[in-house]
Amino acid sequence: MKRKLLVALPLFLMGWVTQAQEVAYEEYDLDNGLHVILHQDNTAPLVTTSVMYHVGGKDRTEGRTGFAHFFEHLLFEGTKNIGKGEWFKIVSSNGGKNNANTSQDRTYYYEVFPSNNLQLGLWLESERMLHPIIDQSGIDTQQEVVKEEKRLRYDNSPYGQFLYAIGKNLFKVHPYKDPNIGYMADLDAATLEDVTAYNKKYYVPNNAVLVVAGDFEKANAKKMIADYFSGIPKGEDIVRSFPKEEPISEEMKATFYDPNIQIPASMIAYRTPGFTEREAYVLDMVSTYLSDGRSSKLYKKMVDDQKQALQVGAFNIGQEDYSMYVVFALPVGETTLDVLNTEMEEEIAKVRSELISESDYQKLLNKFENQFVNSNSSVEGIANSLARYHMLYGDTSLINKEIEIYRSITREEIKEVASKFLNQNQRLVLSYLPEDTTQN
Repeated sequence: MKRKLLVALPLFLMGWVTQAQEVAYEEYDLDNGLHVILHQDNTAPLVTTSVMYHVGGKDRTEGRTGFAHFFEHLLFEGTKNIGKGEWFKIVSSNGGKNNANTSQDRTYYYEVFPSNNLQLGLWLESERMLHPIIDQSGIDTQQEVVKEEKRLRYDNSPYGQFLYAIGKNLFKVHPYKDPNIGYMADLDAATLEDVTAYNKKYYVPNNAVLVVAGDFEKANAKKMIADYFSGIPKGEDIVRSFPKEEPISEEMKATFYDPNIQIPASMIAYRTPGFTEREAYVLDMVSTYLSDGRSSKLYKKMVDDQKQALQVGAFNIGQEDYSMYVVFALPVGETTLDVLNTEMEEEIAKVRSELISESDYQKLLNKFENQFVNSNSSVEGIANSLARYHMLYGDTSLINKEIEIYRSITREEIKEVASKFLNQNQRLVLSYLPEDTTQN
């Protein structure tokens, strides 16, 4: 009996965790196409108001890269009813905080206020959508802001350009080949007409999802949402037709120089399916198996046992159209990049050819259970997840059931997916090197 109880207990706890973490929500559409998601949680007197737009770095024309990230900044400049430079003052003076971020696929704005300021959060986001002031003065100001960010986070940051270095070599025709922040020459060349047209096309209610999460009453929230957003005109339907990449059939090699580093890095990258595909979930598990924590295969072997690497890792960079699976290492002492590549490939080859052990498999499931619990542990995080699952995955309910996908992945499937996408003839081998100043 005792043995049966011990076996049953983990299964009971697994079911309890899923039930305890279930996120209740309501969703509906306004007539102008704005999708609204409400998650009521009155346990703390805070409310998050967020808007996610389906526009990111990939949404651009040649010669006009970086517009989505630029707009992330520009749409804080002010509106017809909010003076230049007043946005952040309004938020902070009312006890709130706010921020925004942009990926290759979407842009996300949010405010967190004491719950008695829900109306203020909704008004701010409706102002951003309906009444932004877009003029040459704001463009000039934010061009300098973006340039300074690029210098700080990319140009002058150690290893700050590794994603750009991988993307430009892994993609040939898809916009993922260009950095999310864009090229400064493109922003400098942008006209007021270019910027105005971009706003009119993408920052419209039918290309957005509004999430209210936290301490509020639904009837009151719905009335305010209707008051502030239902009168915003619907935009034209957005049609995306990005060029398709040809499959990689031969190993590619490239070199990138970074003047901010002293220790080189080797990076092995593969072009993999977009994050909505089941295979992308499997590759998440592969990366966790290879490099999550000191007991992971790559870390234990190359850092602890063989002392060949200062750092080693594997991660699946999920994107909407194509993802990037990256394995990297920094050498110790005289260890060459070729040696690092050989050792990394050896571990990847094992995943392709052998089933991972049952104990390692159970450890993986435990880690993903823990991630699931943590992802829904704050109202702010829940708001982000609700917007993301609806807009990019087309299924809001994944906030509660995505863990079921990971649970359903078998050891055999891990082996099958690794052998399908992580082969030597499908990879980019990138030598990320210190800049050779003697050549200048």
